Amino acid sequence: MRIKRTIVVLGLITITWSLVLYFTLLYRPIYSETSVNVNRQIVILEQGISEQFKKNNDMINNAQKLLEIKKKGDHGQRQIPKEALNVKIPVLVFACNRVTINKCLDRLIQYRPDPDQFPIIVSQDCNHDETRDVIEKYGNQVSLIQQPDQSDIQVPPKEKKFKGYFKIARHYGWALNQMFFNFNFSTVIIVEDDLEVSSDFFEYFLGTYPLLVKDSSLWCISAWNDNGKEGLVNMNRPDLLYRTDFFPGLGWMLTKSLWLELYTKWPRAYWDDWIRDPQQRKGRSCIRPEISRTRTFGKTGVSNGMFFEKHLKFIKLNEEFVPFTKMNLTYLLKENYDRSFVKDVYQSPVVNYQDLREGRIDYNSPVRITYRNRDEYKIITKKLGLMDDFKSGVPRTAYRGIVTFYYKEKMVHLAPNVNWKGYDVSWS
Repeated sequence: MRIKRTIVVLGLITITWSLVLYFTLLYRPIYSETSVNVNRQIVILEQGISEQFKKNNDMINNAQKLLEIKKKGDHGQRQIPKEALNVKIPVLVFACNRVTINKCLDRLIQYRPDPDQFPIIVSQDCNHDETRDVIEKYGNQVSLIQQPDQSDIQVPPKEKKFKGYFKIARHYGWALNQMFFNFNFSTVIIVEDDLEVSSDFFEYFLGTYPLLVKDSSLWCISAWNDNGKEGLVNMNRPDLLYRTDFFPGLGWMLTKSLWLELYTKWPRAYWDDWIRDPQQRKGRSCIRPEISRTRTFGKTGVSNGMFFEKHLKFIKLNEEFVPFTKMNLTYLLKENYDRSFVKDVYQSPVVNYQDLREGRIDYNSPVRITYRNRDEYKIITKKLGLMDDFKSGVPRTAYRGIVTFYYKEKMVHLAPNVNWKGYDVSWS
């Protein structure tokens, strides 16, 4: 409608401007001493009218083209088949002894478009009465299941202080078995009790769901950007999504087919690092957003607040609703993404990270910083405020070794040489 109104307004402006010129010429008193001056003025006015008509026609044609593109995007290129819009995707919330779980549940319930399509199931470990009381106050808005195995876990003496990670892995294994084998869901979104979600959290997962089902090179959709601090993301592009070889977690979606592959060898502890191992990942990727659709408020926990004060509390939560189900997201399919994204990265001009930090880059286009080894990568990321660690040799948010972020309103690709040979697990 906005584009149509623009076309009408431009047309009216053209007609009005032409009439003004016409009557100005018709009734304007001639003060020139000769007819030559009159003829010259007429020629100048005719040229002005002709040029203005051409400009206005170009503006109208451009507006019409925009309208056609918009119509095509809304209808001809709709990403989501009708049947996919009706798929039931439960949200599994992992809980233990955090009574502030209400912050998580309140947002999930507030933004949930359809309780039948997105049932919320809370799986509680720890037998913590106060937390259970908070959950039960939600009545039939959520379902509660409880991990029955509360027995102590035997761990190696050196890992005694990490016993919590063993309990978490046990809880994850039990709860996902319930979701896929007992309740027989085909897809699940996993959330932890210290996560707050954005207004388009459900829209994001529903819009990307067909990609996960269609593209066998994908094994998860994540709502999290590990480098999603406000100064490192483009706040004007909440619609932008990427592929990543790094498993982000922190609000993620998986399918039953993946769980069938993993559950028989599920680890006793450190499940998230285990899932990042090449033997599990098998070269597959996840989708992640430019701006995170989740934000953690859990400073204390099993990890004792690791990264929270320096990094996690600065992650920006998306504030603008993006209609992902009405967008064409096929650019994220591997065959399309590898052809366009990687080409664009290695065609971008190479710059020095020091020049970037000091604002000495004149390019308006995206730029590239090259790293050649682990130490060089860590120096650059620390200087620019990115997370500098590796898991199984993969840097956070990386795709084919490329870490993309924004710095001083400029897209930057931190990339290995074009002849990159793959991730080196010794970099971890």
